[in-house]
Amino acid sequence: MNPQPTLFDLQILARQAGVYLRAGYGHMHVVHHKGDRDVVTEIDRRSEEFLLENIRRRFPGHAIVTEESGYFAGQGEACWYIDPLDGTSNYTAGLPHFSVSIAFVEKKQVQLAAIYDPLRDECFSAELGKGARLNDQPIHVSPQGNIQECVFGTGFTYGKRDKSLTNLKNYDLFSTRALSVRRLGSAALDMSYVACGRLHGYWVVEVAPWDIAAGSLIVTEAGGVITDLAGGPNYNQPPYSFVAAGPAIHPQMLDILREARESQG
Repeated sequence: MNPQPTLFDLQILARQAGVYLRAGYGHMHVVHHKGDRDVVTEIDRRSEEFLLENIRRRFPGHAIVTEESGYFAGQGEACWYIDPLDGTSNYTAGLPHFSVSIAFVEKKQVQLAAIYDPLRDECFSAELGKGARLNDQPIHVSPQGNIQECVFGTGFTYGKRDKSLTNLKNYDLFSTRALSVRRLGSAALDMSYVACGRLHGYWVVEVAPWDIAAGSLIVTEAGGVITDLAGGPNYNQPPYSFVAAGPAIHPQMLDILREARESQG
């Protein structure tokens, strides 16, 4: 029988991978373009190599899905989703908003999650059914229900200009209804900010499974709601478009997204 990880295991792995990110921050990097606007650095690869080596050594037989190296088949239904550096464009530009994201999934359900911001030394984590935490202190989504008082986050997908254009209409409507909208550049951290109330909600059009896996558990364990953009339950499958928010503001976000779709036919 394969050994099972604990939440502490994910927290330690995320923090240790974050050491590579922190050490390289502010230095010149070898930047490669994976697509039209998507980049990867040697730090992404070092962080990923560290995570792959440790997960495969300690939990043999588990499948692993990574951003840079792809899919590693395993035995059974245990699978890891890792993003060794979420926010690479921020990182290379010297903008201090990026993270390591790790999720452990079994039987198609996220069981454990950890997202680590190495510059602020903030580790967001969650275990299914046991709540969400920031550096081991419980966190909760905001109870705010007045959209005019809300600060939202969103993202624009790299290399998919048509989807970015689609999301511009969403952005326009949210900007006119809410207090403010931010595009911060790390989906994992943005979802963590929803979980602890720094953002009231977050939506994005088409991301990748490693972008959403850890953050989805942290948000829901913090009392938040996540659905696809139409309010359905199938957010954690292609095209991985979703809206995450506190329960008081989530329906109002869906209304705005619906209005944006209708305005575009």
